[in-house]
Amino acid sequence: MFLIIGLGNPGTKYSKNYHNTGFMVLDKLAEEFDVRIKRKECNGVYAEYFLNEEKVLLAKPQTYMNLSGVCVQSFINRYKIPLKNVLIVYDDIDIDLGVLRFKEKGSAGTHNGMKNIVEILGTLNINRLRVGIGKPENPSMDLADYVLSDVPKKYRELFHESLEKAAGAVMDFINGMSISEIMKKYN
Repeated sequence: MFLIIGLGNPGTKYSKNYHNTGFMVLDKLAEEFDVRIKRKECNGVYAEYFLNEEKVLLAKPQTYMNLSGVCVQSFINRYKIPLKNVLIVYDDIDIDLGVLRFKEKGSAGTHNGMKNIVEILGTLNINRLRVGIGKPENPSMDLADYVLSDVPKKYRELFHESLEKAAGAVMDFINGMSISEIMKKYN
């Protein structure tokens, strides 16, 4: 069994924000597999499907970003999912727009959702796919305001291409490609 967690904030107010990148990647996967992420459980909404006879859960925490770890831990405990089969997908301002970084462990960096996950799970050994959103053009812009802003029209094509690539990276993870191979392919 695999657990793919996309980070974001619930509600239409946030649906097109940079900070909902993880949700958007899961939406791409759900569309591809013709499932709807709407079942409620473990402080989140999720969908399940089978790929190569493996159950895959696509989950979106509904706890808001800063408490994402509550949902992640609930799913792991409820379904007894080993950490090696868990992947967290989220936005990263420290990576240029359109660039992906797949890692199997490391610090949470500046991302509050990932910080909460690391804190609650008590480990840095968590697979993660960081989708670059870059920094604001205006260096004086507050970073919280930036991540909670909608993707500007001039960057939408590049942003959507990165969502497609991220969905492909998730598929490779589920299909058993090694972390090092995924890193070579997408990083």
